[in-house]
Amino acid sequence: MGVMSGPYVIRGSVSLPEAELMWRFSRSSGPGGQHVNTSDSQVELRFDLAATEALPQVWKERALQRLENRLVGGVVVVRASEHRSQWRNRETALVRLASLLAEATAPPPKPRRTTKIPRGINERRLREKKQRAETKRGRSGRDW
Repeated sequence: MGVMSGPYVIRGSVSLPEAELMWRFSRSSGPGGQHVNTSDSQVELRFDLAATEALPQVWKERALQRLENRLVGGVVVVRASEHRSQWRNRETALVRLASLLAEATAPPPKPRRTTKIPRGINERRLREKKQRAETKRGRSGRDW
């Protein structure tokens, strides 16, 4: 087996701490050959979001709030079983967890500033609307 491709960065200098990841392996229902009934290729990756010290406090609170429906006792669980090899499933699970946390810890979008619609644009819209109505009115065959 090779080495995992480095620490999985969530955002900036913050990455997933290897020590806090809990792995579980089981038989996968996914693809496989003759080897499939004997190998534990499904991967379940658990990360205790509530207890971790790896994330900045603000991020942690944000993630706990946004992922509250997915958490079981403060722990986030990610499963992967689409590959035949356990190794690739581990990689997939890690990438999924990292992107899930990146999304959950992202700062909220800036509030939209309301702007006034320019008069010219509004007038053009109304003009085109009238034009369209005229075209359609001309199609009804009243005066034949």
